[in-house]
Amino acid sequence: MPASNDTGRAPSPPATDTMAWVPPGSFRMGSDSHYPEEAPSRVVAVGGFWMDRTTVTNAQFEEFVSATGYVTVAERPLDPADFPGAPSENLRAGSLVFRMTDGPVDLRHLSQWWIWTPGASWREPDGPGSTILDRLDHPVVHVAHEDAVAYAAWAGKSLPTEAEWERAARGGDEGREFVWGDEAMPDGRPPANWWQGEFPWQNAALDGYEGAAPVGSFAPNGYGLYDMAGNVWEWTDDWYAEARDLVQDSCPCCVPTDPRGGLADASYDPAQPQFRVPRKVIKGGSYLCADNYCRRYRPAARRPQMVDTGMSHVGFRCIVRDRGPSAS
Repeated sequence: MPASNDTGRAPSPPATDTMAWVPPGSFRMGSDSHYPEEAPSRVVAVGGFWMDRTTVTNAQFEEFVSATGYVTVAERPLDPADFPGAPSENLRAGSLVFRMTDGPVDLRHLSQWWIWTPGASWREPDGPGSTILDRLDHPVVHVAHEDAVAYAAWAGKSLPTEAEWERAARGGDEGREFVWGDEAMPDGRPPANWWQGEFPWQNAALDGYEGAAPVGSFAPNGYGLYDMAGNVWEWTDDWYAEARDLVQDSCPCCVPTDPRGGLADASYDPAQPQFRVPRKVIKGGSYLCADNYCRRYRPAARRPQMVDTGMSHVGFRCIVRDRGPSAS
């Protein structure tokens, strides 16, 4: 069955002009040509929804915190029972911060470029002494899944499912490898913010940014959504599974409608059985995605993220689902 775009009639927008309409319809989700966790690809259908045009910014998140007094996971001390064997100095409130290495390293060992940094949080994204005052228009980072859910609830919104996020990222053109087409750099220049060079020590920054860019720094996709590739990874509300399992796969010949991902109990990392922390799907890639390491700045790409772990390259955006007759 070919993918289709049922544009329908967009309902009245939410009380904001910062959201774009993603029409209901079917599309081919996933890929059989890249990383194994992206397969199998198949046609799915989703209802229409409004999506934030950009990821949530530091300024927007600061407004939420000021209004509610919310304290993020990265700002709370760690419970030693959750991290058996961890050094006591690592149990202070903090988050993981990226540090470029001095030269080539073994890419199997993430600890060479991800540094647990006490005091790092959305307020001080590079660690103590750093600030967001010059980054208010940058994506908020160091947010755990529950932080993103709390913001969404305050804003009267939700986090997207993986299927909704991927539908939105494709921008209405379902057959392309990237958000913008089939070539990574169609005019010899990167149309999004990812790592150009040898990760994690050599960044040519051909896109103009060594780290995250202000939201909306690159052209939007066909739905008017910015940064659906690169810049920062984005939380979805689906549990992760190594294979792209869909809860509504009871009828293999049918097109799943508004499918959800795996189950919490099956989302634990088998390589780290000592950490019983479930994982959600993140999408979109980040400024750290490099062709020699993580070519995941594509709509089909996906990664697991522990729900209690914020990092300096993970953010989020929200949606408002349409439940009216105009989405049919």
